[in-house]
Amino acid sequence: MNTNRSRLFAGAGAAMFVFGIVLAILGALFGLPEMRERLGIDLVQQGDIFLALFFGIFLSTIVVGPMIDSFGNKAVLTTSAALVSIALFLFATSHSFIAAVLAALLLGFGGGGLNTAANALVSDIYPENRGAMLNILGTFFGIGALFVPLLAATITGLFTIPELLLGAAALAAMCAVLYLVLPFPSAGDAVGFSMLASIKAIRTPGVLVFGLALICQSGNEAAIGGWTSTYVGSLGASPATATWILSAYWAALMTGRAVAAPLLRMMTKPRLVLAGGIGSIIGVSILLMSHSIALVAIGAIVVGFSFATIYPTELAIAADRYQRQAGTIFGLLIAIGLIGGMGFPWIIGHLSERFSLRTGMIMPLIGAIVISMIAALQSRKSDA
Repeated sequence: MNTNRSRLFAGAGAAMFVFGIVLAILGALFGLPEMRERLGIDLVQQGDIFLALFFGIFLSTIVVGPMIDSFGNKAVLTTSAALVSIALFLFATSHSFIAAVLAALLLGFGGGGLNTAANALVSDIYPENRGAMLNILGTFFGIGALFVPLLAATITGLFTIPELLLGAAALAAMCAVLYLVLPFPSAGDAVGFSMLASIKAIRTPGVLVFGLALICQSGNEAAIGGWTSTYVGSLGASPATATWILSAYWAALMTGRAVAAPLLRMMTKPRLVLAGGIGSIIGVSILLMSHSIALVAIGAIVVGFSFATIYPTELAIAADRYQRQAGTIFGLLIAIGLIGGMGFPWIIGHLSERFSLRTGMIMPLIGAIVISMIAALQSRKSDA
């Protein structure tokens, strides 16, 4: 049992690694001027592509939550990894805005399935230690997200953008094969599949509070991951420097999730989220106020470390509260959260085109303030 549980956790970690690639690859590649030139797009259209990516994730999480409860994780993980591989191949061959939007939509749909299924699986197999294990799972997301900008920064001139995308597609295809041969537990819920299950679950008391926190955090992560390299470039940094700063953000996020387990032995989950929210306010403020590239890099690191524990810890708090039909609840919460993932990057694109990119980057600051307020309320209730 322990051996199979370890294998399942490794499979979930592989899913989150690929999901990290899904969320980071567009932000990293759009930090390279040739990516926008290749597609012939402006900043507004770049924001529209991010919107398509997160809309795909949104659609996926609505569908796969009930599927997990009814059919189990194996089918969802296998299909989702295959869709990611196909989408990355399509991106590698795209030369227009419309083709990129369609590829981004499919990429998001596959990535959303990987994210929901991996989190639901780990929550199910580690009921006694959800908070720590979900944060550890999140480190695989950080590794995948860090992998892409590091690769983009180090292979500039050695490989083309399509070759980078095709390499990522091959990794996703390997994961699909892994899930085909890995034994999974059967579905825990005997009820049949219902497309309305996630929508009905919204009436569960307290779900919308968790959803609001995840709207802000998903929006913050999408905004910082998608626009940081472009923002740093607008301050005069070279594309390589901008990509390295984005890498520093992802490295800090990965490190923060790695240290979450010992932190949770010293404080409650709501207090850890509150600490992350306050740190996020500080980090984003540094990004917004700084004109020095060195200070911007420091701000990116503070933001990454502070963001790290918020999303998985909020999911762990929700899993503790809603143990039955965890897949449906996880799917619903992630779907609600992705309203922010869709909206924040899109809003930044439009604000940046009309005013300035610095003005657009105010969105993550607003999100961090709201998260801190919700976490303060959750912490007060847990202490009562």
